[in-house]
Amino acid sequence: MWTDVLRRGLNAPICLTWEITYACNFNCVHCLSSSGKRAPDELTTEEAKRLIDEWAALRVFYINVGGGEPLVRPDFFELMEYAIARGIGVKFSTNGSLIDESVADWIVRTPYLDVQISLDGVTPEVNDAIRGAGSYALARRAMEFLAARRFPFKINVVLTRRNFEQLEDFYALAKSYGAQLRVTRLRPSGRGREVWHELRLTRAQSHQLYSWLVNHPDVLTGDSFFHLSALGRPLEGLNLCGAGRIVCCVDPRGDVYACPFVLTEEFKAGNVRERSFAEIWRDSPLFQRLREWEAGSTCQACSAYSRCQSGCFAVKYFTGTPLDAPDPECVFAPETGPTDIVLPLRLHPRPVRSPRRVAVTPAAQ
Repeated sequence: MWTDVLRRGLNAPICLTWEITYACNFNCVHCLSSSGKRAPDELTTEEAKRLIDEWAALRVFYINVGGGEPLVRPDFFELMEYAIARGIGVKFSTNGSLIDESVADWIVRTPYLDVQISLDGVTPEVNDAIRGAGSYALARRAMEFLAARRFPFKINVVLTRRNFEQLEDFYALAKSYGAQLRVTRLRPSGRGREVWHELRLTRAQSHQLYSWLVNHPDVLTGDSFFHLSALGRPLEGLNLCGAGRIVCCVDPRGDVYACPFVLTEEFKAGNVRERSFAEIWRDSPLFQRLREWEAGSTCQACSAYSRCQSGCFAVKYFTGTPLDAPDPECVFAPETGPTDIVLPLRLHPRPVRSPRRVAVTPAAQ
C-alpha cells in the first residue's frame, strides 16, 4: 500500500516548509509560530543559499515558504529566485499587506512560483477579529493586484467556528478572482494554543465540512483534514501525517523540525549549522522513530484507520493526548483512555493553556 511506503520515509522530503523569518507586521491570534519579532540569529543570505543548494542536490520538489511574513525579509526576492534557478519550485504564504504593483509584477514574471494569500473572513468584521484591524482590506488589495494580472493565486483560510458559515462565500470569492481556495485546520500551535478551545470547529461543523469537501474536490486541504476521512471515502490530498517521513520544517535559525506545527525541542531533529540537512533527514533519531511509529490498538482496531491514520501529531501533542491515541477531534469521539503503546516516541505532550477571549489586534502597516 502506498501509505506504508510513505510512512517509512523517503530519501528526501517531497516538499518542506521553510519559515524564512519570524518577523511579521501582523499579530494574528492563531499564528502557528507566534511570529512577530525577527530572530537575531537568522540564517544569513549565504547560509540560506547553501541550504538551498543542499535541497537541490536532494531533488526536493518544492518549498513552502512562510514565517512570519516572508516579504519582510530583505533578501526574500534574491533567495526565491535562487531556489527557482536551482530547480526548486516555490510556494509562499503571505498576509498580502506588502504586495504592491511592483511586487505583483515580480510575482507574475517569476516562473515556478505559487502564492497563497491568507484570509480568515469574507467580511472585515470576521477577518480582522483574527488577523488585525485593516488586514482584510490589505489582503483584498493584494488579490486585486494579482487578479488584474491574471495570476492564479490561492486564498488560504484557517477554518474556525466563526468563519465556517462563510465557507461557500470563500469559495465564491476565490472563483471570482480565478483563484483556488485552500482551507486548513486550526491547530493548538503557537498562539493558536490560547484560542483553540474557543475557535476550533464544533463536531457538527466538522461533519458538515467533510460533506462539503467531498462535493468540492477542487478545494485544497493539504494534510489538514485527513482525520475526517474516517467518515467515508478519503478526501483529496495527503491522508497521512507526513512529519519526518515526507515533509519537515526548517526555521529561521536553521533548526529542523518534523512538523511546522510542533516547533518544540521534542520535535527538533537538528540544526543545519551543525550538520548537513541530508544527514539530519537521513539519520535523525527523531525522524527514525517517527518512521517506525505505529498507532495504538484502539486506532488499529478501527475500520477507518486506513483512511485517517490516527490523526494529527501536533493536535495530540499540544492537547496532552498520548501520540499513540486517537486524534482529539476523532469523528467517533472515543471516550476511552490512552491506547496501548506499540512503539513509543518518548515525547512528552504539553497541555493546552487556558483559553482566552479573542480581541482585535491592530495590524501594523
